[in-house]
Amino acid sequence: MKPKGWKDLPPGSVITRPGSATEFKTGSWRTFRPVWVPENCIQCLFCWMYCPDMAIKVKDGKREEFDYDYCKGCGICARECPGKKGQKAIIMVEEGK
Repeated sequence: MKPKGWKDLPPGSVITRPGSATEFKTGSWRTFRPVWVPENCIQCLFCWMYCPDMAIKVKDGKREEFDYDYCKGCGICARECPGKKGQKAIIMVEEGK
C-alpha cells in the first residue's frame, strides 16, 4: 500500500475514524530532521511532552529515538530541550544530510 501524502488527506486533516492517525505517516513532509545527542540528554522528557506528533519514543520512563515515520520536523523538541551544560540534546539538520 502506498503511503498517503498531504493531497490524499481530507480537507482540514480531519480524522474520519478513531485510531486512523497511525495510517498517516507524515515523516516524508519534513525539510529538517531532529537528531538526538544522548550524551547531552538529561531525560527531562520536555521533547516528548511538547511533540505535537508523538514522534518521540519513551520506554520505562526514558527517552528513546525518534519515530521518523511521524516526525514532521517542526523543531519544537529542539527548541524546548534544555540540554546539559548549555549543549542541546536535540539538534535540527537538513533532511538528507
